[in-house]
Amino acid sequence: MNLPLSGVRVLDLTTILFGPYATQILGDFGADVIKIEAPGGDPIRYLGPARNSGMGALFLGANRNKRSIMLDLKRAEGCDALWRLMDEADMFVHNVRPHKILSLGFGPDEVLRRCPGIIYGGLHGYREDGPYGGRPAYDDVIQGASGIAGLFLERDGEPQLVPSVIADKSAALMASSGLIAAYVKRLRTGKGVYMECSMFEGLVSYNLIEHQWGTVFSPPEGNPGYTRLLSRNRRPHRTRDGFVCMLPYTDKHWRAFWEIAGASEMAIDPRFSTMPLRAQNIDALYQEAGKVLAARDTEEWVALLTKADIPVGQVNNLEDLKNDLHLNEIGFFRLYEHPTEGTIEIPDTAYRFDRESLPVRRHQPQLGEHGHEVLAELGMDEEEICLALGSTEESLI
Repeated sequence: MNLPLSGVRVLDLTTILFGPYATQILGDFGADVIKIEAPGGDPIRYLGPARNSGMGALFLGANRNKRSIMLDLKRAEGCDALWRLMDEADMFVHNVRPHKILSLGFGPDEVLRRCPGIIYGGLHGYREDGPYGGRPAYDDVIQGASGIAGLFLERDGEPQLVPSVIADKSAALMASSGLIAAYVKRLRTGKGVYMECSMFEGLVSYNLIEHQWGTVFSPPEGNPGYTRLLSRNRRPHRTRDGFVCMLPYTDKHWRAFWEIAGASEMAIDPRFSTMPLRAQNIDALYQEAGKVLAARDTEEWVALLTKADIPVGQVNNLEDLKNDLHLNEIGFFRLYEHPTEGTIEIPDTAYRFDRESLPVRRHQPQLGEHGHEVLAELGMDEEEICLALGSTEESLI
């Protein structure tokens, strides 16, 4: 497959999940991603079940299609090697805090001065020039600060964290699109650019798409918070043998649903006859729907509502996903032979090009696995390579 980012070289100085997932997306699209790790490696290497030390489950999930080199940037030889790599790179991406990267000598101004055509990606917790700039940030903190945890407070009276690393992963998607946009700009202008992507600002923007609600106007035309989403009755509905999620969105959908449910009188109930009225009476609407859904099995509801073209689906737990008819039919879960970890399972991505899934071109690397290979490509001799790869057990961040 001729991948869209084939030939693009990305230097990946990121750790944990926000940065590595963003650069993995670039690697999936064909970029040559070189993961630059401090002595000891990315801390995420040691999280989750593992067959070998440093190759934990979380690392495997966000680091395919990459090569790894270990450089100690507290040594002059390590810094020199990174500069030489930058001279040949299209992108340099890091999630080191701004003051830390400046202290290492790799701030955006320094890098763009030497490499005016490079895409410099600074992935931060908070925008660097604000009062929070330079603070450490992780998913739990950003879920709280961005208002996502507070949505549960509005609905249930107590804030909650979503049991998925949604701040890191959502910000990673934003970062990858920003990096690709910056690269397209360079193709047009020939000039590099400093692209900053911040988790806090990104997740606030993400959250307010729907929840800005009445406050999108100045002065406000109502309170913040999309009322339908904040209803306590908006949840998977219990069926006779499990749970189902469904959303008859239009007037036509709701009329069809009530007819299928044997409750045609609800279609002309003045509380539910139009979308604005349903929004005003959303709790009652969900309560009435829940009553009729409890009378039949999940499989029956899925069949009936699918036939009526009403969006519906069963509620899967993590184990159920492996047995999902659709995912199995399209080959979503792919078995892959890793050279050191044996058989591993890799979920597909959201993307296909010309009906082909994106390939796994490179296995998840061992720490420093490609150091000699990468530096030799720069024309460095054996002595220079050995000096560059010398290290201590100090950590970068």
